[in-house]
Amino acid sequence: MKMMRSGLGVAVLSMAAVAGGYFGGRPLLEKIEFSRAEADVQNTRQELSTIEDLSTVFRHVGKVVEPSVVEIQVYKTVKESRLGMGDDQLRKFFGEHGMPDMPGFGNNNDDNGDNAAPEQREEGTGSGVIMDADGTYGYVLTNNHVAGGNSVIEQVKLADGRILHKEDCKLMGADPKSDLAVIQIKADRLIPAHWGNSDDLEKGDWVMAFGAPFGYVGSMTHGIVSALNRNDITGSQDYENFIQVDAPINPGNSGGPLVNIHGEVIGINTAIATVSGGFQGIGFAIPSNSAHTVYGSLKDHGKVVRGWLGIGIASVADNEDIAKSFGYQGTTGVLVQETFPTSPAAGKLMNGDIITKVNGNVVNDVTQLRDQIADTPPNTAVALHIFRDNKEMDVSVTLGNQPEDLEAVASGANSDDNGGANQEDETPTVMGMTLKTLDADAAQALGLTDLKEGAVIMDVANDSAAAESGLQKGDVITQVGRIPVHSASQAADLIKKRTENGGGVRLYVVTKLGSQFVFLRSDSDK
Repeated sequence: MKMMRSGLGVAVLSMAAVAGGYFGGRPLLEKIEFSRAEADVQNTRQELSTIEDLSTVFRHVGKVVEPSVVEIQVYKTVKESRLGMGDDQLRKFFGEHGMPDMPGFGNNNDDNGDNAAPEQREEGTGSGVIMDADGTYGYVLTNNHVAGGNSVIEQVKLADGRILHKEDCKLMGADPKSDLAVIQIKADRLIPAHWGNSDDLEKGDWVMAFGAPFGYVGSMTHGIVSALNRNDITGSQDYENFIQVDAPINPGNSGGPLVNIHGEVIGINTAIATVSGGFQGIGFAIPSNSAHTVYGSLKDHGKVVRGWLGIGIASVADNEDIAKSFGYQGTTGVLVQETFPTSPAAGKLMNGDIITKVNGNVVNDVTQLRDQIADTPPNTAVALHIFRDNKEMDVSVTLGNQPEDLEAVASGANSDDNGGANQEDETPTVMGMTLKTLDADAAQALGLTDLKEGAVIMDVANDSAAAESGLQKGDVITQVGRIPVHSASQAADLIKKRTENGGGVRLYVVTKLGSQFVFLRSDSDK
């Protein structure tokens, strides 16, 4: 009997615990479960710092990162697409449908003049990662092409199965230039991921990609870093400095975290290169050090404020002939192609300057200079070490606030306003180009009304030296070497004299889209 009473007591206690779970004790159980999950993450993080077995690494990384990964469902009302999906070599992924703000997916408002095109609801699924939580709200980092533009966040699904609807989800800010966005979610019991240092990455490092490809929430793939500092991926002028990976990334992975073997976020999955539309071994992620800066700005201010010099630039490595024509013998650095009027650099930098350092930090190429300047707050003075007129010098420039539309600034800039239009009607030919003196009518037709002097390229012969140098019909030559061009005949004579003994000549060329130096090689030196 005594044993029966003891057993009965246990049974009663067990039933009470169950009843408590259903009658008023559910929040307590959830808190207990959350505390266990949080402790498990913390304990596993400690183990990650010492483990060596690769399978164990993958398992532990999954436990640490998965609680921070979310699925994001959005929709957008668009005009019915008339564009096919098979023409885009580079696809950023946004569920099984096309995504906002990306070319080639039928969402660029190009309705071929048919304003009556029917509208349709376009749905998509992407991923994100919780990077901060304060007990009431969490902050999710994802891609702009997932949650930005005119997209409406329909719901965010957490790793523990909870679904947060749009009234609990708020877009804090989106930045198309970096393709990043931040969403605030109203929820407790959130476990944020940890930031890693993407500058520590090397080719060959193990990485793991998380997300919700094809809607399969909680998916994890692994691979290695295939390359670093990949740019010119999308063909835009946006901030591109991608990590290339061979970890499988598929539709729905966009915005999910790329992590190292310590479970730290070292990238945000963003794009793949593909012909078929599926993963083919080449994926791209935004480095965490770039994403971290943008994340902070979007979370705190709703936008990204970037420093701005106001110059058109090109890497010396891609323009060694032009750099040498200025007497520069190096192979790294950044060539100033043009200085925009009323910009911070106006009066401080000159066309043809070569920037080699910023605040003592070596600058190897355009990507490094652009990122260093953009990451520096406006109204900050930066020390530029430059090469000019066969000597090195330091120039201090106080940065401005980067304009929203850089292309408009560049197309409206013209540093060669010397006055005195020349009405000469000659059309000399040199190096495969037919030239004509710039007049008011030509300037108007070319959209260069502020330009007063120069030689317009009227035609370029195929397979000529000019064609091989990239010169095109409609380009306006305003300088040969450092000599300003006043007429077509003057430009032709100067080019002939500079190239008659072989070698080549540096030209300064202006178009509606901007200005640049072009090195024209002689026919005998091609």
